[in-house]
Amino acid sequence: MKKKFTLKNIGLALLVVFIVMQAFRIEKSNPNTDPANDFIIINQPSVEVVTILKGACYDCHSNNVTYPWYTNIAPFSWWIKDHVNDGRDELNFSEWKTYSLRRMDKKMKEAVEMVDEDEMPMYSYTIMHKNATLTKEQKALLLAFFSSLRTGESDKAKE
Repeated sequence: MKKKFTLKNIGLALLVVFIVMQAFRIEKSNPNTDPANDFIIINQPSVEVVTILKGACYDCHSNNVTYPWYTNIAPFSWWIKDHVNDGRDELNFSEWKTYSLRRMDKKMKEAVEMVDEDEMPMYSYTIMHKNATLTKEQKALLLAFFSSLRTGESDKAKE
């Protein structure tokens, strides 16, 4: 007798797969960090800018990630961990002092572009983190601060 693929069987199979996926946990520990290398410590922005950075940037772009409850559920956890890894690779505020002047300038140039074009913070992040949604005033403040840190070093390479 052949088994039919019924919705019940398919649902049961999907449930089993989902349960098995939970066995594959992500690493949630943050790397050790020297506070002296941190972007905020080095650049000493205003309290308002610090609040914006910590609320909208640091969870993906630093070694000080706060993993929310839904990172306990695969496959969401894998997706979030991938975003954090990509964010740290692209710009890690915890390692700011280790960047060359040219790289710092390039990162500030890119940060201005990404914030100005509403690509950062990512919409998928702001869905679950409403405090990361920037008001026009916060966006302007962050853009002004990032722009003030530009040295033009990364533009010189093109000359």
